[in-house]
Amino acid sequence: MTKLLFSPFTLGDTALSNRVVMAPMTRSRAIDNIPNDLMATYYAQRASGGLLITEGVAPSPNGCGYARIPGLWSDAQIAGWKGVADAVHAAGGRIFAQIMHTGRVSHPANMEDGTEVVAPSAIAVGGEMWTDTQGSQPYPVPRAMEPADIEQAKQEIVQAARNAIAAGLDGVELHGANGYLIDQFLQPDSNQRTDGYGGSADNRNRFALEVAAAVVEAIGAQRVGIRISPFGAFNSVGPGEGAREQFLALAKGLGELGLVYLHCVDHSAMGAPALPEGFKDELKAAFGGTFILSGGYRDAEQAESDLQAGKGDLVAFGSTYLANPDLVQRLEQGADLNPPNPATFYTPGPEGYTDYPTL
Repeated sequence: MTKLLFSPFTLGDTALSNRVVMAPMTRSRAIDNIPNDLMATYYAQRASGGLLITEGVAPSPNGCGYARIPGLWSDAQIAGWKGVADAVHAAGGRIFAQIMHTGRVSHPANMEDGTEVVAPSAIAVGGEMWTDTQGSQPYPVPRAMEPADIEQAKQEIVQAARNAIAAGLDGVELHGANGYLIDQFLQPDSNQRTDGYGGSADNRNRFALEVAAAVVEAIGAQRVGIRISPFGAFNSVGPGEGAREQFLALAKGLGELGLVYLHCVDHSAMGAPALPEGFKDELKAAFGGTFILSGGYRDAEQAESDLQAGKGDLVAFGSTYLANPDLVQRLEQGADLNPPNPATFYTPGPEGYTDYPTL
């Protein structure tokens, strides 16, 4: 019997060779925020997966919070991503760009001159973030976004999506998880607005739904997915009262827009609170379309079991895929896996990036 994990799947109008997804993972190799040949090699090495989702890509200078993350706002960046897309396609793969506006998860030392850290409300993230020029620095208090800033951020994300398609990428994933800008609007910890974008759950969902609708209009629903992390605990956000109902309403709204997939992150394997019993099944049903499972998958057995049980349609692997360029082959053969080296997750250069051995 053919295992579901290794069987083909049609994602919208994109044919995938199997149901293994490479989860988006920040790797910080984009010098001057421009994708490069080293990145093209990294993604092409992993092209045997059904779908690769890139690391978070900044849609604009204001949304570029981390050191050395790639962008999608300039001609040089579009050209760099074309090199990545061409390399992945030449190796037989499919690749979506994850568009990530970092919002308040940022520091001026990681941003261009003339930019500023903005967020739904003027509430800082707890802790510190790395900057190449000043080392670890406390997160600054962001400026609360005015209506014009909200509209600007939406248009920046739309343009980044258009740029992704112009670069030859197969689609985009909107990063609505892990405490970045879209999630900052969703969560009451970071969104204490009193206008139409805050207060009620419906108002907190509004930015995510408006962004998704605008990107669908720009590039087509078959090329747009979204990642969310209900009940996650990253970047000083956590589930508020009524989170279950809020995220089910969000999933229903996203499904009505026809998005090509909903990618649900479960961080319980990393110590976050467990999702409520049955919640992912409810989320999948509310969305009504392709559902990507993510969080804690390290072997074929668990992934296959969840696919056979109808819990999802595709399964995303994170650090396991980072450390095993030939992950699909290893999973099929039951081969040993390389362990990931966390010390090189975010360092410049090929070490711990393109030098993991294959079978």
